[in-house]
Amino acid sequence: MRDTLVLLPGWGLGTAPLEPLRDELLEIAPYLDVHIEPLPELADVSAWFDDLDARLPDKVWLGGWSLGGMIASELTQRRSDRILGLITLGSNPCFVARHGWQSAMSRTVFTDFYEACTLDAELTLKRFTHLVSQGARDRKTLTRLLQVTLPETSGDVAVAGLELLAQLDTREALKAYNGPQLHLFAANDALVPVAAAHALLEEVPDVNVHVFEPASHGLPLERPDELATVINRFIYEGRDG
Repeated sequence: MRDTLVLLPGWGLGTAPLEPLRDELLEIAPYLDVHIEPLPELADVSAWFDDLDARLPDKVWLGGWSLGGMIASELTQRRSDRILGLITLGSNPCFVARHGWQSAMSRTVFTDFYEACTLDAELTLKRFTHLVSQGARDRKTLTRLLQVTLPETSGDVAVAGLELLAQLDTREALKAYNGPQLHLFAANDALVPVAAAHALLEEVPDVNVHVFEPASHGLPLERPDELATVINRFIYEGRDG
């Protein structure tokens, strides 16, 4: 029987950046079906979890990149007995720094970015592609790939996604979830500091953490083959266990 892995994308960039990872996984893991589930296109951020919970199948491995990983982590609280395991890619338990979690983006930097998005979402998303590719071995190519596939996103939906990024704190969800967890980070990530990997292990010691060096926040598009190898090993060992 084939297992299913559902991947949730990050903020603003659509499903395209996850497609190379999906294709690599389908190539090396014939026992696995891999689906990319788009994030909700809703201006009301309170409805995002209801929308996704209604769309996702049961008994799947659930993963996500950046915001998608944070949402997947939170969904374990609703679907703990319906998720076989959790995988996050370049995803911080708290995207914005707060009391008790400083390994994140500063509140000032995030606020400036949020305000820019409310004024011009399209321009802000293009600027975002440069941040995602910062630290990559071939930054120009990665930025170009991200911009070529950039979807049309309404300003209200883009702002709602940023609001969710600012609000979410997934630490309690990660502590409470009893299934296997794999959290993947990039050493050169300009949006999620690599210190978050070490902070996560201190907070939740019994999880699998792997840091890719060198790599940017665009890890799924930049290093899909290596990422797929680590994920395949984690799922294969988990399904046998």
